[in-house]
Amino acid sequence: METETATRWLTDAEQCAWRTHLDVSRLLMHQLEKDLQPFGLTNNDYEILVNLSESEGLRMRMSDLATSTLQSKSRLSHQITRMEAAGLVRRMSCESDRRGLFAVLTDEGMELMRKVAPHHVASVRRHFIDLLSPAALAALRESLDPVADHLRSNRGKG
Repeated sequence: METETATRWLTDAEQCAWRTHLDVSRLLMHQLEKDLQPFGLTNNDYEILVNLSESEGLRMRMSDLATSTLQSKSRLSHQITRMEAAGLVRRMSCESDRRGLFAVLTDEGMELMRKVAPHHVASVRRHFIDLLSPAALAALRESLDPVADHLRSNRGKG
């Protein structure tokens, strides 16, 4: 266990940046979810629909979809069951691996994506993109790229 003297406490500026990031992340995700509610979707539902709509054959192996959405296989399975009941996706067996399953976007799911996507993009613009200058967006991306790269490379590690 680290001793207190080894702890690199956050400076006031670091603490402010960290807390601002947390606030923005939580508030933005809450707002985006609120804006999806009239369509009967959660952020997780929408993320799954986006992943499937952008995949070859409108399908993904369940294990790949779990990895892509950062969900456990169990949680994703429950999510897909709910979305299946709503007619948005269906499960399909994998011919090459009898234990493998695909999540497949249905016609109804694609129709909903086409309907929701413009509203979601408008929400992202209204609550994030349009509040920042092009230079601020570029600086934000440049600042966050190393963090994203680090977290991606450590995904799945203890």
